[in-house]
Amino acid sequence: MKSKFLFFIVSLFFASTVIAETKLKSVFNGKDLSGWVVPKGNSEAGWYSAVDGVLKIKNGPKKKGSILWSENKYRNFIMEFDFRFGEGTVDSGVHVRNQDQIQIGISGSLKRDMTCSPYIPGKGYPVEAKNIKKLLKLKDWNTMRIKAVGKQYSVWLKGEKVMTYKSDSAIDEGPVGIQLHGNRIMSIDYRNLKIAKLP
Repeated sequence: MKSKFLFFIVSLFFASTVIAETKLKSVFNGKDLSGWVVPKGNSEAGWYSAVDGVLKIKNGPKKKGSILWSENKYRNFIMEFDFRFGEGTVDSGVHVRNQDQIQIGISGSLKRDMTCSPYIPGKGYPVEAKNIKKLLKLKDWNTMRIKAVGKQYSVWLKGEKVMTYKSDSAIDEGPVGIQLHGNRIMSIDYRNLKIAKLP
């Protein structure tokens, strides 16, 4: 009897987790940058713009870098989105509550693609995501999912789990940010940005 009850509780837990994870809500309306904090000076250069449902990001002539932060803050969450590489040497990524980042594109320090790997200030890339060369499309849309629960980050690319890392520098709550790396000419597109808050 106890085993059946335990099985029921475990099943209920996993079912509720799945339900929670499926309640992804759009955080980009595809028309403008409502809900996001545009860095001063960047909007006039067109570095962050909404065009036909796509968040288009590109450097200006001065090659300055910056971060587009969400107005909302998050604790435990799942973020899902599509991204597509543009021109130049793409170096972008998603900041998770603070300066901890999930890389997208070429690492400026390592000079190679580190997509889906965590970049942690002071530590660099402590782990490297697996199977990226096989999964990543360089000229088409890619779907990434980032899960942040406490100090643990997990990443999926095209539905395959490619990275898990526990970050000592993770904080309890903060916004998410999309990075535009400086000192290079580059562009990258994002679309279907969604977030689900988790318990």
